[in-house]
Amino acid sequence: MGYQLLDSGYQNKLERVGDYLLVRPSSQAIWRPLLNQNQWKEDAAFSRNPSPQWSSSSIPRSWTITFKELLFKIVLTDFGHIGVFPEQASLWEWMSSRIEKKSSILNLFAYTGGATLMALKQGARVCHVEASKATLSWARENISINHCDPTQVRWILDDVMRFLKREIKRGVKYEGIILDPPTFGRGSRGEVFKIEKDLPEILDLACQLLSSSARFLILSSHTPGYTPLLLHHLLSQSTLLASLKGTLEWGEMVVPGPLDLTAGSYATWSSI
Repeated sequence: MGYQLLDSGYQNKLERVGDYLLVRPSSQAIWRPLLNQNQWKEDAAFSRNPSPQWSSSSIPRSWTITFKELLFKIVLTDFGHIGVFPEQASLWEWMSSRIEKKSSILNLFAYTGGATLMALKQGARVCHVEASKATLSWARENISINHCDPTQVRWILDDVMRFLKREIKRGVKYEGIILDPPTFGRGSRGEVFKIEKDLPEILDLACQLLSSSARFLILSSHTPGYTPLLLHHLLSQSTLLASLKGTLEWGEMVVPGPLDLTAGSYATWSSI
């Protein structure tokens, strides 16, 4: 069993994740739920007040689901994440249609590797960059349970900004880049990332790594206020993307359900 958004409302969402029902916060779901209170019978619920924590009945520490024909290890983290972002699925599918076999893909802020898995399934080689050692290990587990070839992944535990600068000096190029920055984060050596300060520079550095035969770049964000138009403007001002020619698209990332749930924004560049 995979993932399903069952209902949303009163700033929460009810999700089926494998065999379990979860309730997690969703600040934009200010409408009334479609199901009644008795139908919200969750196995675990996450709350940020008075402090971030899960309340649960008997539920395992982790389990595995199938989502978009991929296997994902699910863990109830201290931040309320579970290891998969279903709103990214449409971007994975968009990306898949643009990946050629043996092409080189760069996945920045790569988290547990959903985009990495999808790119591998299309026959690409992936450079997976993540600043958290625990999250990198989690991504390796996902690669393993999907029986992907681990030799096709270059694992990088590093601060994204520092890695990009080194990669430019080495003259490395990629046919596709995925960039999904957090609002705030820390690098592997304690570097502080703030999206409002660092995203323009990181985007500029990333664009310098696109090859002359590049196929796509994906920029997505879950940061409140970072609208599709904002992300579009960032991409539209890249002289490097303009020199490669191509098409820009932008929109909302959505989790399909009885009431579709907005979960962030994206902008993409494509050469095809």
